[in-house]
Amino acid sequence: MAMPVPVSLPIVGVDVAKDELVIYHAESDKLETLPNNKIAIKKWLKALPGKVAIAIEATNIYHLMFADLAHKFDCVIYLVGGYELSHYRKGVNIRAKTDALDARLLARYLKNESEELRPWSPPGGLYRRLVSLFRRRAAVVQARVSLKQSWANEPLLKTAITGQLKAMERLEVLIEKTINEQIKEAGLIGQLNRCLKVEGVGFLTGARLLTAFQRGDFRNSDAFIAFLGLDLRVSKSGQKDGRRSLSKRGDPEARRILHTAAMSARRTAAWKELYESYISRGFRKTQALVMLARKLARVIFALLKGQDEYRPKVS
Repeated sequence: MAMPVPVSLPIVGVDVAKDELVIYHAESDKLETLPNNKIAIKKWLKALPGKVAIAIEATNIYHLMFADLAHKFDCVIYLVGGYELSHYRKGVNIRAKTDALDARLLARYLKNESEELRPWSPPGGLYRRLVSLFRRRAAVVQARVSLKQSWANEPLLKTAITGQLKAMERLEVLIEKTINEQIKEAGLIGQLNRCLKVEGVGFLTGARLLTAFQRGDFRNSDAFIAFLGLDLRVSKSGQKDGRRSLSKRGDPEARRILHTAAMSARRTAAWKELYESYISRGFRKTQALVMLARKLARVIFALLKGQDEYRPKVS
């Protein structure tokens, strides 16, 4: 992963929406708006007087085209999460929220916090394809579960809804098959099989962690855990030791899949004792599952990083 570096370039803040970009140039105190499409973005990039540093709020997908194109034009890109920007807005006492104010705020954030930020680099094609497939699967699962629950007490349409639910289940299977094919075509099936030997880790968990591993050259397991959003935010001041919570900066679907894996792993001989030790130390079940999920992620990272074979714990 890229190391934090101070920013010495002209700073630009870009607020991204589906159809529009609001851009603020910090040096000239200039605001401008342009359509969020490839032609307009390329025209804007070609008109830049030189290399710039750009802070962009990471949206769902709407920022990706601009970030990719700006990176190709040799701009230095910094993605700012919505969580960080929201808290920064409160911290600097900006009460209003508009696209123009957010563009200014992004530039201000980059200027003041640059030494703690890492420049963004585009992910590889495999990573993008797999993440897209996992997101599509999550959307299908969520829709199927919601549909099943909302129609549960409607017997008159039971046959129709049953057929619809089965079709959605088939779509889930197709997506999982496509994920496996993508991993196989990339020559990573051996890496996936390493993951699947860990007790409690099934296909989805192994494939999702393998996907995360493709995103960058993680220095150590702590960096990998932070990327997944499983690192802790500590709140401690003087005599007060506040509640610790997950940063949740990474993909929520990855954490959900890991949580499910931890629920499975806690019942296995390999992990049951560790899980119960967390409980005996006073941790709640949810906390213990998070700790076990973090342990599974560290084990998988070690296997992928060292390309080692998993050695089950001998009783």
